[in-house]
Amino acid sequence: MRLGTAMLNGHPTLVAAMEDGLVALRSPALPETLLGVLQAGEAALVECARLLVLAAQPGSPRLGPARIMAPFLPGKILGVGRNYADHAKEVGGPKLTAPRIFLKPSSSVVGPGAAVRIPPAVTKPDWEAELGVVIGRPAWQVPEGRALDHVAGYTVLNDVSAREFQFDQPLAMTSSAKGLDGFCPMGPWLVTADEVGEPWDLEVTCHLNGEEVQRGNTHDLIFSVPALIAYLSRYMELQPGDVIATGTPAGSGHFRTPPRYLKSGDQLRLEVARIGILEHSIA
Repeated sequence: MRLGTAMLNGHPTLVAAMEDGLVALRSPALPETLLGVLQAGEAALVECARLLVLAAQPGSPRLGPARIMAPFLPGKILGVGRNYADHAKEVGGPKLTAPRIFLKPSSSVVGPGAAVRIPPAVTKPDWEAELGVVIGRPAWQVPEGRALDHVAGYTVLNDVSAREFQFDQPLAMTSSAKGLDGFCPMGPWLVTADEVGEPWDLEVTCHLNGEEVQRGNTHDLIFSVPALIAYLSRYMELQPGDVIATGTPAGSGHFRTPPRYLKSGDQLRLEVARIGILEHSIA
């Protein structure tokens, strides 16, 4: 299933994307929001699937044009730094023996088509295409072999970063660099884990103004999706609707020669295979 949120008549509405259009998911047994569906557990996802079976019948209505929002507002977004070998090499520093974790607040989330506003004081805004892992069941002290049982699905996100907070300070302020308003475009869909399959071989790309600037594959992750869930759940309980931003491949602007940063009018197209395409601009 491809689940998301659309603005219909001024009201955020739970929707699903089908091959021939969007359908609204409404049922007395179903929460009104996608976050509510995730928090309600497996029964709510089963109800979504039932409604989609009904929607596939001939003559079932489809929604007209609608503004697609971020799929939901996460409880917490846990980012992972330097988690692709090629990106770790271009950044430099010692070899990581454990995941490098930072936090992005929910206030950083915007949806597809957003025009991300860069604060005038930020001079080195950068892009990072990433696979987002959406937690579907509480995860506490989860062994790696059972970690994927706690995944509801996956999404696409851009871990926008103000590099001066990371590299121009005596001590790096990574969460500040990545936590500004609008610095987490996300969506357009949560694609359920059963549709994606195993997350071992998903190509990740980013195009800036039509030019390919990043291409990688999740088989190059230093710490895999199950390893990340197992590691994080040692220290905090992951909750339904939490998102893990798994890291970005090489090709971000700061590490190019010369460096290249985002500017007003830029158009970004980020894609993760089997999950979707996220497009947004820079205001």
